[in-house]
Amino acid sequence: MFRKNTKHQQPALISAASELPEKQLKRLESSWAGTFYKEFFSRIDEQSFAVLYSEKDSRPNVPVNVLVGLEALKAGFGWSDQELYENYCYNLQVRYALGYDRLGDGDFEIRSLYYFRERLSKYNADKGINLLEKAFEQITDAQIMDLKIRSGMQRMDSTQIASNIVSASRLQWLVASVQRVERILSEADRVRLTSKTAPDIIPTASKAKKPCGNICRRSGKPFTRYCRI
Repeated sequence: MFRKNTKHQQPALISAASELPEKQLKRLESSWAGTFYKEFFSRIDEQSFAVLYSEKDSRPNVPVNVLVGLEALKAGFGWSDQELYENYCYNLQVRYALGYDRLGDGDFEIRSLYYFRERLSKYNADKGINLLEKAFEQITDAQIMDLKIRSGMQRMDSTQIASNIVSASRLQWLVASVQRVERILSEADRVRLTSKTAPDIIPTASKAKKPCGNICRRSGKPFTRYCRI
């Protein structure tokens, strides 16, 4: 079930950020994290992503603006999914950029990010609409208007991010499928399949080469290198 995230608009009275010394708090607010929160995160239109979720009463979704923000940060910093998740959990700057000022708030499993990518990819494939690209265009248009930029500024490019999401989702589907098959196999099936597939994998490499039989002109001895059959 879709639900908009508005909690970030009401900062907690007691938080990791508020407990920082005044000088450090100002540095946090003026860092890239503060700029990202103000100029990107706060401009994300979550409602446009509501089509990805069921209208039936169910557990609320992980905030869409957090998920979209994480994808932007991953692309910007070049993080792996694991690095992204660890920074989300323990990096105060990253959490501040995503509207959280306490480390314990907004906890979710990394698989929620994978599910979000799958929904984006499926909707794009079914409807031909790239919701992530549209969100980036809307954000950049709002920035241009607020900053009163007159030049032909290009919109923020989300093509690479969307492409990465599609590729990652396909790989995740493949890995998940293999893992599901492995889980449902009985011990007897595992032994039987291992015995059938092992000869095709291990011995092949050893049988693929043989001594080449060539003689060295200088020493008159056979070469020790091997040639492929």
